[in-house]
Amino acid sequence: MTLSNDTLQEYLAFAHRLADASGTAIQPYFRAQMTVEDKGGAHFDPVTVADKAAERVMREHILAQYPEDGILGEEEEDVTGRSGLTWVLDPIDGTRAFITGLPLWGTLIALNDGQRPVLGMMNQPFTGERYIGTPEGAWCNGVPLKTRRCDSLSSAILMATTPDMFTEPGQREAFDRVAGQTRLMRWGGDCYAYCMLASGFVDVIIEASLKPYDVQALIPIIEGAGGVMTAWDGGTAQHGGAIVACGDPQLHAQVIEWLKQAG
Repeated sequence: MTLSNDTLQEYLAFAHRLADASGTAIQPYFRAQMTVEDKGGAHFDPVTVADKAAERVMREHILAQYPEDGILGEEEEDVTGRSGLTWVLDPIDGTRAFITGLPLWGTLIALNDGQRPVLGMMNQPFTGERYIGTPEGAWCNGVPLKTRRCDSLSSAILMATTPDMFTEPGQREAFDRVAGQTRLMRWGGDCYAYCMLASGFVDVIIEASLKPYDVQALIPIIEGAGGVMTAWDGGTAQHGGAIVACGDPQLHAQVIEWLKQAG
């Protein structure tokens, strides 16, 4: 489905409403004592009342305004829509940072037109930063974003959220081959790291074990700022899995060649 610019602007205005509502739901819980649940799995996978409240309020807004649209979120069941459009929601991307009081988290909101995410937003209500990406570009609080040129790994800054995400055979080895050639490597960041890449402060992000709601909002932001975000094999990143994002397309091509050695 191809959306006209006017329609996309309408949906962008609505995404701002979702960000406002979710931010209002989340803020009372940040840096406050709360019960943290573990979803289970090989590693601690936290969820809080803030995650659940933020997704619930966004879903309520979508069902009221666009009842024909689908919804894919982290905390509740998928809603199959009839319009061909799907909202992809991660109420708090970076819950581990959230529960430790670090502001390296954000609410991710994407609109997928059935082919790809055409609208992406990362809202950080504590810092007051709102990153958006559309086919027309990317911005933070209205200021245009631009990735920086970096065509050499030896000059690159690399980020990834945690070494625990490299669970498939060969993934950690492939990551280490790239990381060993970079100027600087930093762990942590979640969605915030991707926004720093779009802002020109980070050059490469290599991650794995991601879900669609972890990445779809970030793709339009990275691409709108001039970067590239794909799967490790160069295919679409929208389904999650093993992901690489680069600010410089030339660097992305180099990194892809190294990562193809995984497995």
